[in-house]
Amino acid sequence: MSNAVHAVNRDIPIRDIFAMDDLVANSLSQQRFNMLLLGAFAGLALLLAAVGIYSVLSYNVRRSVREIGIRLALGARLGDVLRMVVFEGMKPTFIGVAIGLVGALALGRVLSSLIFGVRPSDPITFVAVAILLVAVALAASILPAYRAAKVDPLVALRYE
Repeated sequence: MSNAVHAVNRDIPIRDIFAMDDLVANSLSQQRFNMLLLGAFAGLALLLAAVGIYSVLSYNVRRSVREIGIRLALGARLGDVLRMVVFEGMKPTFIGVAIGLVGALALGRVLSSLIFGVRPSDPITFVAVAILLVAVALAASILPAYRAAKVDPLVALRYE
């Protein structure tokens, strides 16, 4: 780099010569770090939300093993019981996702100065996160309910 400058004029003092790519990289390093940190915390928050949703819904279904046993003993069909459990589990999930989307839209405007290259109301991100959380809630409702429904009604009645 300095050889090219000296080839044109040897009298020009040369200090701190950088390529344009390096200057741009240095000027954006703080924003990139902020974006990396924000992305890491967002991923951690998403993981914690998924684990929390699964834990709470799974616990609620496990608490209703006796109720499921009674319904099955009285002649309810397995599909009806699973539908009831899934509906009860998905109701708070949809409410939570709706509240979360509204909150994310509101806070996206505040955090827009930290986000580089992504709009604060990126629909792909919002839809992907909502689908992931709903899928986790669905699995958290169906899997324990299916296990509880397979238990013999007499065993379920003696459960507690």
